[in-house]
Amino acid sequence: MKTTVNNPPCSLLLVVLVLYPLSSYSSAGKKEAKTSHDINAIGHRVIGYQSGYGNWYSLDKEKQIGAQLSAEYEKSTPLIRDEATQVYLDGLTRAISQNSDTQFSITTRVLDREDSFALTLAGGYQYVSHGLLLQMENESELAAVIARGIAHTSLRSATGLATRANLMKIMTVPLTFGGPEPTASSTSNDGLSVPLTLLRFRREDESAADYFGVQYLCKSGYSPEGFISFIQKVWISNTPGTSKAFSAFPPLSERLEALRREIQEILPKQSTAVTNTQNFVTFREHLLTVAPPKPLPKNPILLRRDPQRLD
Repeated sequence: MKTTVNNPPCSLLLVVLVLYPLSSYSSAGKKEAKTSHDINAIGHRVIGYQSGYGNWYSLDKEKQIGAQLSAEYEKSTPLIRDEATQVYLDGLTRAISQNSDTQFSITTRVLDREDSFALTLAGGYQYVSHGLLLQMENESELAAVIARGIAHTSLRSATGLATRANLMKIMTVPLTFGGPEPTASSTSNDGLSVPLTLLRFRREDESAADYFGVQYLCKSGYSPEGFISFIQKVWISNTPGTSKAFSAFPPLSERLEALRREIQEILPKQSTAVTNTQNFVTFREHLLTVAPPKPLPKNPILLRRDPQRLD
């Protein structure tokens, strides 16, 4: 889908990249914004990529794009359309979004796939595989899945990254115009330099999603330990076939260390915190009847699980 945006004047492009990077947070090991650590300010703060030269897409435009992308995605992707499952997820999503910084309403839908997979689209649409749902052992872990997706929506990660991709494409024009033909070893002409630069923004987005996601979980009354155990379950420290240098996610050990530091130093101490509920137990038992796990093959092979991702 082609989206037309009004490009800023070329003279401003270098200034844009300097003045409007994604704010870095403690989960990335850098200085955080003044109110980013105050969970009492949740719902009254603006985080991430915002409209202007930091984000070429207005809130209304992002909402429109998200609806279009969601409709297209669901045309080619099987969903589990079960009323009881959807009612439970809608309630949990609503409870967490009310304790977040999102400027969009959040829609959570279940994908009919058995691997561990989650996808957050622009404008508040998130998809979670039933395989990932069944992997969660209590409600705080499932709430962490949803909270992390809502964090990406609050940060406006999708449209912010799209803005930077467009900026970088414009800025590479002087490097390629009238130059030699691209070669396999040319990093300035083969496009490799742009994805590697965007990779840094992706990693900052993922670190920020951890940082704010665990805040939303805590603010919603859940144990932040559910976020830790969710991360440990879904992200494998040594994922086959993925180079750490090219991963969109920081190393697992760094993520867990940053989360534990945030829980210890930033989040308020909770006298009571929800880990599990009877509603979750009932939901999981029902989901097992709706989408029972398929039996393993006689000679199973190790399959790589898809990490949760943002496309």
